Amino acid sequence: MKIKFLLILTSLFFCLNSCSKDDNEVAATLEAPIANAPKEVVDNGFRAKWNYVSNSKSYLLDVSTNENFTSFVSGYESKPVTDLNEVVVGLTAGTQYFYRVRAKNETEISGYSNVISVVTTGLSGIPEDPTFLKVKANKVANPFFVGMAVKAAQLTSGSGYDIILKNEFSSISAEYEMKMDPISTASGVYNWAAADKIVAYGNANGINVHGHALVWHNAVPNWLKDFSGTDAEFALEVKKYITDVVTHYAGKVKSWDVVNEAADDNGGNMRNTIFLQRMGPNYIKDCFQWARDAANAAGDTSLLLFYNDYATSTNIPKQDRVFTIVDDLKASNLIDGIGFQMHNTYLSPTKAQIETDLNRAVTKGLKIHISELDIQVNQSNDISTFTNERRLAQKEKYKEIVKIYNALPAANKYALTVWGMKDNESWIPYSTELNHVGNDWPLLYDSNFAVKSSHTGFLEGLD
Repeated sequence: MKIKFLLILTSLFFCLNSCSKDDNEVAATLEAPIANAPKEVVDNGFRAKWNYVSNSKSYLLDVSTNENFTSFVSGYESKPVTDLNEVVVGLTAGTQYFYRVRAKNETEISGYSNVISVVTTGLSGIPEDPTFLKVKANKVANPFFVGMAVKAAQLTSGSGYDIILKNEFSSISAEYEMKMDPISTASGVYNWAAADKIVAYGNANGINVHGHALVWHNAVPNWLKDFSGTDAEFALEVKKYITDVVTHYAGKVKSWDVVNEAADDNGGNMRNTIFLQRMGPNYIKDCFQWARDAANAAGDTSLLLFYNDYATSTNIPKQDRVFTIVDDLKASNLIDGIGFQMHNTYLSPTKAQIETDLNRAVTKGLKIHISELDIQVNQSNDISTFTNERRLAQKEKYKEIVKIYNALPAANKYALTVWGMKDNESWIPYSTELNHVGNDWPLLYDSNFAVKSSHTGFLEGLD
């Protein structure tokens, strides 16, 4: 009986010891919470939310006006909360805040959650900054061009476009009129009128001109689409076009997007364009070589050649394909830089995704052109008017991307170009190509040429 009793006591001891050990292991691995998007955002507050953490008894909430949490909103430094949400109050309208949370039990505090950004609704009462963009950009440690996409019809002396361009921008890109379709009317026959006006405007006003774009599958003139000659003869037509255009603008256009959007959106493959079909897989390198040869023959040895594409920050297979293209060109010393279009939304891509994308170009020693920047605020068509919340969120996203660009090494900076001037003239609203079914407000100026909060965000990104 004694032996049986001792066996029971021994088993009980080991059981208690095992349970205690398990409890300690649980306590030692208290997970960090996952913070969620805020709810009930109003002028003076919002509801912060987060997920439940096993074995936690309470949570510690931090709220700050800066993402590094070097200071805290009064009453919101490690504020104890027993629920999975907390209404944050006493805030300022039209202001960006950040929150994070930790889990806590009797013996342990977890690591920090992810950081959530929230912008309170309403007006901050602070007027938009009237500083001219290029003036501030020229004063940063490593200046760069501030660019704008333009149409020839906008460049009338004294127009709203003309006044803003001369005051605010140091570079221009043609929105469409320097592509192959409008210039090339037949083999060796060219309509230079609109493109010449854009180039002359830039040259006369000391504004850099970036050429966009020599080869793009969506701007092939009908005569070349229907070309009945051999593939070799087709390639000679493309060579002649590139040579003639680069020669015509030698010394006047300082950079060109040689090939635009050659990477497919799916699977990291090459886009199946007429150029790939008729010229083969080396067509990109051929186009760059013809552009380089034409520039050198015309004495324009400083011409910069770019490859340009979109959606590479979030589409990693496409990003990989683009850098495969770039590596091939760089190996032959044919490329100077990459254009990252950045047709973004106020939610995406993230800061980390953009930095990862751009830094791949930095490591290759290439110049970086954010070439077609706009930021959608109504990609889901869930608003019918430009709300204060979206206005301020857009401002912060412009600030974020300008800050990222401004932090690049001097050798890698070229230009940051916004794709259009006024919201009502942007390509984004009601775009069937983009599947954007509703209105949007993606640019720096409203329909009356007035600066928006996004313009102020751009300026703040230069601080």
